[in-house]
Amino acid sequence: MCASDQAIVIKCSKCSSGVVPEDTENNSRLNLPADAIINLDHGDPTMYESYWRKLGNMCTVMFTGYQSLSYFANSKNLCWFLEPKLEEEIKKLHNVVGNATVEGYHIVVGTGSSQLIQAVLYALSDPLNEANPISVVSATPYYSSYSEVTDFVRSGLYKWAGDAHNFDKDGPYIEMVTSPNNPDGVIREPVVNKAQGMLVHDLAYYWPQYTPITGPADYDIMLFTVSKCTGHAGSRIGWALVRDINVARKMVKFIEINTIGVSKEAQQRAAKILEVISDSCSQTVRPPELDNFFEYGQHLLTERWKKLKDLVEFNELFTLPKFPLQYCNFTGDFTEAHPAFAWMKCEEEVDCEKLFRGHKILTRSGKRFGSDPKYVRISMMSRDEEFDLFVQRLSSIHGIANGN
Repeated sequence: MCASDQAIVIKCSKCSSGVVPEDTENNSRLNLPADAIINLDHGDPTMYESYWRKLGNMCTVMFTGYQSLSYFANSKNLCWFLEPKLEEEIKKLHNVVGNATVEGYHIVVGTGSSQLIQAVLYALSDPLNEANPISVVSATPYYSSYSEVTDFVRSGLYKWAGDAHNFDKDGPYIEMVTSPNNPDGVIREPVVNKAQGMLVHDLAYYWPQYTPITGPADYDIMLFTVSKCTGHAGSRIGWALVRDINVARKMVKFIEINTIGVSKEAQQRAAKILEVISDSCSQTVRPPELDNFFEYGQHLLTERWKKLKDLVEFNELFTLPKFPLQYCNFTGDFTEAHPAFAWMKCEEEVDCEKLFRGHKILTRSGKRFGSDPKYVRISMMSRDEEFDLFVQRLSSIHGIANGN
């Protein structure tokens, strides 16, 4: 049973064996043709499908027609649309992993971290009553969606101001600190460091499969998302840990006006999945058939990065970032980062995105991240068949000067 009075876990009549039937939309065995276009532009976390498929109905949640009619999940909570079970499981998972402090923080749930970014920009800039929009900055290479999210509605409260390294204006500003960074996987610190700065820490990838957990983060505003933690991007659930009650209240107001809360069904599904992940990390309650989720993801990404590094090592055209060994409190061992994306550089004078596109590999150009077109971001989170075909094609790409 899912520990909630609003959702129950069931075994459907077609799945009595606990094995999920094959479907055409999300079949992990793609049988890709040799000339298929490989889309590694998006960070679509389909590599996790193999883990969740093995669990059968363990995370199945069903709602009856009379449940969840109300807008309200808990009218006494500051975030009145936050399901109590999701709040409980968020706190439990952070305590299990040790990647963020939850005591003394308000939890705000959003429709993915994209909505939370918009909410926090509003919450920080609205009370200032500035004559001009507040500048929003991030150090290059920065997450490619920051500029779009900031400027899309042409708000009079805030505007995108680009690379934090080049920001020298006086007055208030908001700096987005993404750590580990998207696209290059580097651990980040603030860059501007001026008196009136407001920091938002985007910690979407601060989980053990991507990077060593060196201690619990305890910044004023921290953003997380189910999509990168568990792989369930389609559920569109993110959460913010917010220290200041006034900022949290403003964020809740933004989401109230924007979407009148967040889907209860999606929250209950996310809560059950987080619960299963926490159980998978436990030595006492973990069922024997349940693999540690983070160890599973770390093992998969480690194998993929080894394949990629081995290939690039003998190809003078490409280079990859190097990451130091660090002690991970979660695993109790020294390890290096295995980011969700490969930030690859072409060492010759070539537009790297166009080069890959010529080999039917779609990547995201460094220009989208405020960087150079010599760089591309490559998703490491695709299904096995797509990743293997990518590696196969990459092995055939050699120096432009050599005639390729």
